[in-house]
Amino acid sequence: MKETRTFFKYVIPSIFSFALSGVYAIVDGFFVGNSIGDIGISAINVAYPVSAVLQALGTGLGMGGAVYYAISKAEKNETLTRKFTAGAMWLLLITSVILTFATFFLNTPLLRLLGAEGELLSLGEEYIAIIALGAGLQIIGTGMVPFIRNHEGSFEAMLSMAAGFLTNIILDYLFVWILQQGVAGAAIATVIGQGVTFLTALIYMLRYKQFTLKIPFSDMAAVSKKIVKIGIAPFGLAMAPNISLIIINRFSIFYGGEKAVAVYSCIAYIISIVYLIFQGVGDGSQPIISKYYGERNFSRLRDIRKLAYGFGIMLSLASCIIMYLARRNIGTLFGVSAEVNIEVAKIIPIFLISVPFVAITRITTASFYATEESLFSYILTYIEPVFMLLFMFALPPAFGGQIMIWWSTVFARVLSAGLSLILKDHADRKNWQSNMDKKVYGQPLV
Repeated sequence: MKETRTFFKYVIPSIFSFALSGVYAIVDGFFVGNSIGDIGISAINVAYPVSAVLQALGTGLGMGGAVYYAISKAEKNETLTRKFTAGAMWLLLITSVILTFATFFLNTPLLRLLGAEGELLSLGEEYIAIIALGAGLQIIGTGMVPFIRNHEGSFEAMLSMAAGFLTNIILDYLFVWILQQGVAGAAIATVIGQGVTFLTALIYMLRYKQFTLKIPFSDMAAVSKKIVKIGIAPFGLAMAPNISLIIINRFSIFYGGEKAVAVYSCIAYIISIVYLIFQGVGDGSQPIISKYYGERNFSRLRDIRKLAYGFGIMLSLASCIIMYLARRNIGTLFGVSAEVNIEVAKIIPIFLISVPFVAITRITTASFYATEESLFSYILTYIEPVFMLLFMFALPPAFGGQIMIWWSTVFARVLSAGLSLILKDHADRKNWQSNMDKKVYGQPLV
């Protein structure tokens, strides 16, 4: 019973935090779509992956540092916890400076690479130029949230995200609908909202004396290497819906044109929140899993992982039911044309098939990087887009064009989930048999 209470104490706020981070895109799409129409929501959809890279980098670097923070804390090594905190903060600061300039000055080539042309390109440039100016707020603010969660501040981490989200809604209404600022207004609202999240997270870190930049220069390289090694996987998980978005948009522009992009825009906005909820389950479990891993208490670690799987599957089924029942209203929510809305209602059941499989893959991946199983976490993080590309090159030309673009995403996610279970079972057999033979738990579990 205590295990269950601890699990939900961490996981529920984490779910809300990740869901709110995903709703940022939906809020922009809702206000812009209802203000400009199909071209507006398509522009936000095409441009959003650039913004998502900033958030994913913050998530990856923050989680990389926070995992080692939790493990070191469980091992009662306070000096090491401070080093990993400082190392992560320096990496977040340096990355913020680099990405601010890169995103601003490479705005147009990046959008062309994502398939934007004509009016889509001009609107996307307008959106990303402003987002770039607030890159540091997004990267650092997002990166501090995992540290707050690992400092037993899951509720405060959620409040930090909620404050930014509410600010974004209010300002989107003001800038996009009242002042008619279009995509530029949506971008300004997003940056200010992220600034609020940054400030509230920083206040927490300073209040509890968790923020530090003090680390011996000689230790910085080793600490950074460890943080990046873990952070590659959560970065990939945060980017996964957007990598899929890029791939699907590129193929959809070829096979179905702007209408297909608008259809997937609506579906992606909704379903990406569900995927982030699953990441909330996995990353909410991470502080407990990393703690038990640091304490070498693998029996409790396994119990937490089982709870995560069970809760994740339950959430996936509930999400599928809700989205299926609401399928005829999803396009309307974003102000798209009646034709696009009909197509959304017809296509979304295909995507719902893969939802429970995504839950399995994401929770398994999070359990891997929470226990330093970096190789397996990398494989699961990056294999899905590889599968997706293979299917999209092979199936649409042979079996039906655009409809097989949709089915290719399902096949890729089902295969990824199957692989995740194979890797989990392999690690379990290797580690658990060794532990039983020795009567001790000597290897990291997943």
